[in-house]
Amino acid sequence: MILSEIAAALGAEVRGDGGIDISGVAGLEQAGAGQLTFLANPKYAPRVKGTRAAAIIAANPMEELPTLISKNPYLDFARALALFYQAPRPAAGIHPLAFIAESAEVGEGAAVGPFAYVGEGVKIGRRAVLHPHVTLYQGAQIGDDFLAHSHAVVREFCVVGHRVILQNNVVIGGDGFGFAKDAEGRHHKIVQSGVTVIEDDVEVQSLTSIDRATVGESRVKRGAKIDSLVQVGHACVVGEDNIICAQVGLAGSTILGKGVLLAGQVGVSGHLTIHDHAVVYAQSGVGHDVEPGKIMSGSPAFDYREWRRSVLAFPKLGEMVRQMRQLENRLAQLEALREGEKEV
Repeated sequence: MILSEIAAALGAEVRGDGGIDISGVAGLEQAGAGQLTFLANPKYAPRVKGTRAAAIIAANPMEELPTLISKNPYLDFARALALFYQAPRPAAGIHPLAFIAESAEVGEGAAVGPFAYVGEGVKIGRRAVLHPHVTLYQGAQIGDDFLAHSHAVVREFCVVGHRVILQNNVVIGGDGFGFAKDAEGRHHKIVQSGVTVIEDDVEVQSLTSIDRATVGESRVKRGAKIDSLVQVGHACVVGEDNIICAQVGLAGSTILGKGVLLAGQVGVSGHLTIHDHAVVYAQSGVGHDVEPGKIMSGSPAFDYREWRRSVLAFPKLGEMVRQMRQLENRLAQLEALREGEKEV
């Protein structure tokens, strides 16, 4: 594509030669001749001089390169990347090695790969793609433009909305972790009779489990993005446009508001609410409700500003203890000397 064509597709303004050929998209340091790059963070502006890219997406004109002026360079970089790369899509139709139950309904234009399993009463929307070995249990309801990669599973009676992407080995609606202990200390399984509901435009990355509820439902709301190796416990609610990073664990009945961000390896103890637009830093442990817009860190988690001050003090604690003991000894000596003077 020529640069002006990309600009038109993105709704961006061209500064410089709009007639140059663009063969692909890459980062500042990786871009080669003929490729389009981007500058989202001004602190990396000095690196523009060293790039071999042919053009750049940026908020302001660059002297070094033809520029596509954008209000959101990172977003437009992602959109430009989609112009040059589309993941292979299998042709519509049902592969002869797939199993489709007689009572299942498969929407127009759907593609069902070999060894996929579609159970009784399943409904699949239009243009859905089931790669090999995808499994849809009985009664699952799947929306339009669904994409499930190999070995993804949607369990019985769970509901998945439109434009949902499940990466490899995702499990939607696995049993919640619920057991009751008897007088002898033995654990008895509690039937997990609820479902999991995944709303529109959700993406779930590889090896993540979103458990069904004991009763009622677990729910992931519109636009949430959940990374790999995440555990969402039974009866949890993941809010709209949440970002849940890798290795996060949500214990049962955790409620996340809108726009919440949980960084990697955050643990949430359950039966609590993290309110709208809160942020929890990596490896934090949350054991209480979090107010809207708060930024938390640490285990147990508390305000990140206090946490940063605490972190700076941690390496000095040994020296601070030694100094405190020295001061205590000196104070004791002074008090003893004062008492001796009084006696004289």
